[in-house]
Amino acid sequence: MRPGVVTVLCLVQFVDVLGVTSVVTAIPAILEGLDADPAAAGPLATTYAMFFAAMLILGARLGDRYGHRKVLLIGVVVFGLVAIIGGTAHTLPQVVIARAVQGAAAAISAPSALRLILHTTGAGPGRSRALAAWSAVGAAAGATGFLIGGLLTTALGWPSVFWVNAPVAALLVVGIAVVVREEPEPDRAARLDVLGAVLLVATVMPVIAGTALLETGDTQPQGIGLILLGAAVAALLAWRLRRARSPLVPRDAFRSTNLRRGSMQSFVNTATTSSSSVLATFVLQDHLGIPALLSGLILMAFSLAVIGGSAVTGRVSPRLGPDRMAAAGAVTIASGNVVLAVLGHSWPWIAAGVAVIGFGLAASSVAATGLGTTVSQALTGSAAGIVNTGAQLGTAIGTAVVILVAAAVSPPAGWTVAAGTALLCAVWCRFRRQSDNRG
Repeated sequence: MRPGVVTVLCLVQFVDVLGVTSVVTAIPAILEGLDADPAAAGPLATTYAMFFAAMLILGARLGDRYGHRKVLLIGVVVFGLVAIIGGTAHTLPQVVIARAVQGAAAAISAPSALRLILHTTGAGPGRSRALAAWSAVGAAAGATGFLIGGLLTTALGWPSVFWVNAPVAALLVVGIAVVVREEPEPDRAARLDVLGAVLLVATVMPVIAGTALLETGDTQPQGIGLILLGAAVAALLAWRLRRARSPLVPRDAFRSTNLRRGSMQSFVNTATTSSSSVLATFVLQDHLGIPALLSGLILMAFSLAVIGGSAVTGRVSPRLGPDRMAAAGAVTIASGNVVLAVLGHSWPWIAAGVAVIGFGLAASSVAATGLGTTVSQALTGSAAGIVNTGAQLGTAIGTAVVILVAAAVSPPAGWTVAAGTALLCAVWCRFRRQSDNRG
């Protein structure tokens, strides 16, 4: 394993995922600074995630076709340049456009970064440690983004949340150019299914936007309508994937048991952890009256636990195997949610609960990513995009469901739903392993 390459590529993942949450903390300041309608908070919060989730598979296919190193560099450069648009914005549409383009740039770069890690690290302990690092920085970035966004907004004003990305992207470009030298041979003969890409984007975006709208009672009808629209377009996408000569998602992907299971596990991982963290944020601020910045510091327990847990799981995962590792991680996630459901009425127990969840996510995400990308060489690039898409959809849908339950019943009920879902995933992972052994 080449540590320098893995470090640089993991930093790309950190910056891409950080972008999902870092601006969320700054939304009130952005709306006030631009004298914008408070109703614009929703689009500001979801635009990046919509484009990020919708274009991950397209980003993976672009890397397969034109070269992952080149596509990665383009994505990082665009990410940094768009920071200037966001940081100098004087109107709300400028900010929304900047968020959209940054989400798309992140979607283009993240799958190629993962594909290059897989290419650089051979199968075995080295790859397990690299995937542990990848999973750790991704999970930690999501929670850390709230804190970093709050610190920058408080100290330097909301434009700094955008401006900071310009020098960071410049450093990443230099790091990639100097350190990342090897890459898989691109498939120049492959055709890009443009219609399939459009249909995929038109499927995922309404689902992401719709699930976010479900969290508020006043916007639930619009949310249901968008989800139904996404489902209708999904039927057209399925038709296109069957008919296209060179479909956006290769047909072998649907036949890969590893990819299906890894993507499903990635979905459940984020559905049961991101949702719990978001609900913990609401409880800390709305129920306990703790300021946003201090809430972010409390939730850093999650990020620290993910990092610590990944250091452990990266070493033991080759011995345990993906199914036992995934089951152990899911049980730990369920346990953390139980702690929150039973004792989440004070901030020390909330910190303890999210720390247990973070430790479990370290194990389950390494297992899911490793399993989902253990596919044929020709399918590895697409697998990187598909597994990441599963994780992003899990965040959106899981958060919507848990927040809905919490609003309708109580926060402990929301955490209980997350715990039950994680526990079912653990049972499924163990059942699958036993079935495979019998087969």
